[in-house]
Amino acid sequence: MAAFGISAGQCVAVVWDKSAPVEALKELVDQLQGLTGDAGQVSVENINQLLQSAHKESSFDCILSGIVPGSATVHSPEVLAEMARILRPGGSLFLKEPIETAAVNNSKVKTVSKLCSALTLSGLVEVKELQQESLSPEERQSVIEHLDYQSDSLLSAQVTGRKPNFEVGSSTQLKLSFAKKTPSGKPAVDPAAAKLWTLSANDMEDGSMDLIDSDELLDPEDLKKPDPASLRAAPCGEGKKRKACKNCTCGLAEELEKEKSQEQMSAQPKSACGNCYLGDAFRCASCPYLGMPAFKPGEKVLLDNLSDA
Repeated sequence: MAAFGISAGQCVAVVWDKSAPVEALKELVDQLQGLTGDAGQVSVENINQLLQSAHKESSFDCILSGIVPGSATVHSPEVLAEMARILRPGGSLFLKEPIETAAVNNSKVKTVSKLCSALTLSGLVEVKELQQESLSPEERQSVIEHLDYQSDSLLSAQVTGRKPNFEVGSSTQLKLSFAKKTPSGKPAVDPAAAKLWTLSANDMEDGSMDLIDSDELLDPEDLKKPDPASLRAAPCGEGKKRKACKNCTCGLAEELEKEKSQEQMSAQPKSACGNCYLGDAFRCASCPYLGMPAFKPGEKVLLDNLSDA
């Protein structure tokens, strides 16, 4: 018991399961009661009922789980988190569990690294492995009966962890130190530091500061209007046939559309008298719109092959 660091006046919890022999459990509890004395307390909890227990936070100085000789206790993440909750800040957890030493994917028995990781994820610190030892015949038989698992590479590992010296949700006041401001309102500059050119808001309000006009930084070449041809992308207008690219932004697409509309306007027949849209009564003998109904001025009229004949 000296390895667990239990002293008089402490509150200790012993967690057991159905694989623990009754006589070995009673003997362990009697030894713990002799160490804690009348001022201490030893509580016995079943691992399956621990989550439903009414223990408050920070109730125990030490928790022993799976320590009963002959038992084969496996700890779930929920049970480990509950143990970390009821531990007092700075309290210790000692547990013993069967581990698998071979590279086997199994959900019932963990490896020692996964067991240590589970304690860390539950909120404990300073997690470390104390020792590994071979399973006793009683413990091996208990693994077969209660865990329904059998392997030649099983060992028993004892792992410990400590709860941090603070409670979850606790708060404390931070001591912040602020540098004293100089009377001028400007931050103090270390004379040993390298002198750098700086510009602050106070300098901008100073009337003695000469600001350079941004237009004076431009050359005459920068003010010239660029040639639209130089702004075109590489694929735009290349080849024998002028063709705009898909996402044309240089203006070639609008230019080609304008040329196309002008070609359509020039392809229409031109009137000599200007009265073609009024009807046959006002049209001349050579009007291309003879026999066609009247139309609005400027309306596009298409002539088919029959009218040409």
